[in-house]
Amino acid sequence: MKLPLNKIFSYREEKINVKQEIRAGITTFLAMSYIIAVNPLVLHSTGMPLAPLVTTTCISAIISTFLMAFYAKLPFALASGMGLNTFFAYTVCREYGISWQIALAAVFVEGIIFVILSLTSIRESVAHAIPHNLKISITAGIGLFIAFIGLQNANIIIANKTNLVGLGNFASPTVIIAFIGLVIITVLEKKKIKGSILIGIVVCTAIAWIYALIDPSGANKYSISLPNGIIAFASPMPIVGKLDFSFIHSMKGFLSFIGITFTFLFVDFFGTVGSVLGLATKAGLVEEDGKFPRIGKALLVDAVGTTCGSLLGTSAISTFVESSTGIAEGGKTGLTAFVVGCLFTISLFFSPLFVAIPSCATAPALIYVGYLMLSIITNIDFTNITEALPAFITIILMPLSYSIGDGIIYGILSYVVINLFYNLISKKSKRIKLNPILITLSILFIIKLI
Repeated sequence: MKLPLNKIFSYREEKINVKQEIRAGITTFLAMSYIIAVNPLVLHSTGMPLAPLVTTTCISAIISTFLMAFYAKLPFALASGMGLNTFFAYTVCREYGISWQIALAAVFVEGIIFVILSLTSIRESVAHAIPHNLKISITAGIGLFIAFIGLQNANIIIANKTNLVGLGNFASPTVIIAFIGLVIITVLEKKKIKGSILIGIVVCTAIAWIYALIDPSGANKYSISLPNGIIAFASPMPIVGKLDFSFIHSMKGFLSFIGITFTFLFVDFFGTVGSVLGLATKAGLVEEDGKFPRIGKALLVDAVGTTCGSLLGTSAISTFVESSTGIAEGGKTGLTAFVVGCLFTISLFFSPLFVAIPSCATAPALIYVGYLMLSIITNIDFTNITEALPAFITIILMPLSYSIGDGIIYGILSYVVINLFYNLISKKSKRIKLNPILITLSILFIIKLI
């Protein structure tokens, strides 16, 4: 048994500790399996049917994670990315009023471009084009945005005519359930218990279902209901292959589509680069000179996963930072990813349970994931104001404009404009070199805004 596994999954002919890799795979799955419940609920807000979304979320995770296992041979798991799905649902579809079919087409085109970037040396040029502080601010801003959505889903934050937003009724069932979940996740994380997010969702869901059992009519007011079964396979066909390219019929639609596509690409590419390098470092796969030879394969898997995911009917695929939990358990090879893929396969047949999970039960997961993403803000160099202020604009505009795309657009524009003006009034030796890629992006963003 050891020889075939070593032949398939090992790197540099290392011997595989099979038990360790299996334990690592289970740990990673427990840490990220919340996406099976969260992603369908997020995308369902666009009008997409809920049950098929559970299936496509699992299938896209299976395909991309198995690719990571057998092709890249890395202990990283992939699924529909948080941040990318909220941009898809709340910005592209709900704010811009674009159909989910056209949004899927944008994800598909983004995936194709990502594949091309992953196969060429362009990926290094693009990766180095964005200033470090701005890269960090995108992750932090998305975290704040995700947490804001979680607070809304639990009715902790509600609309307010005077102040735009305000606090909801803290005695309502959704707020109480979400608060319990957040406490559970926080305490379990403090105790370093694996699968804290999943446990939080399960406990909250159980409380919600008990409430629905006791008071069905009251629970229905808060969109809480009991599952209509346990084991079933929901056909993904209602959303498979529904890409809509009708945007090409008008210049306005084409420019809007291009802007959306490149925002998807921007978030996906830099998020993946950061996640992969961070995970590779934690797994001890980065060489002494700081290089990670297999980054190209990892990026390609992510890109192919995104392309396949769009055809199946889900938002962009991303390498999950939760893979770090499995790596901490000793996962070092593709066998870890293989185990995760197998567990996603089993989950395919429990769609009635996932469909019945209420948004107030997944809200604590969104808030906690937002906290994790926002915590990276401590790495921003606030002493460099020409980078720090655009970073701040990026972070603050994402939740306040309710748009990840607008945060990125105005963050990059402010960076370019501020530094162009700074260069005009500074000596040549003090001028900041602006990357042509950033200037090009700014021109495209201005055209889009006009």
